Amino acid sequence: MKSLIQAVVVAAALAAPVAVFAQSNQPVTRAQVRAELIELEMAGYNPARGADPHYPDDIQAAEAKVAAQRGATGFGGVANGSSDAGGPAVSKPDWNAMYNHP
Repeated sequence: MKSLIQAVVVAAALAAPVAVFAQSNQPVTRAQVRAELIELEMAGYNPARGADPHYPDDIQAAEAKVAAQRGATGFGGVANGSSDAGGPAVSKPDWNAMYNHP
C-alpha cells in the first residue's frame, strides 16, 4: 500500500508541470481565426482555390506580407537564403575516431 501511495505522489509530481505548461496558452477564438483569414485574403491568399499546386508558397507569401505590414520580424513567412543540406555533420577524422576502433 505504501508503494502505491508513493507511485501516485511521484506520478502527480511529474504530471503537474505538464498540466501547467499545457494551460499557459489561451485557445484561439473563432473571431481571431476569422480576422487572421481576412488579413491573409487581403494579402492575396485565396483559400477557395481548391487543389492549388502552389499551396505552401502562396500562403507563406501572404503570411510574410501580413507580418511585414505589422512590422514583425519573428517567425513564419518566407525565408530568403540558402542552406547546405546533405553535408556531413561530423568530420571524417572525428567519425573515424568514434566508429573505427583500432
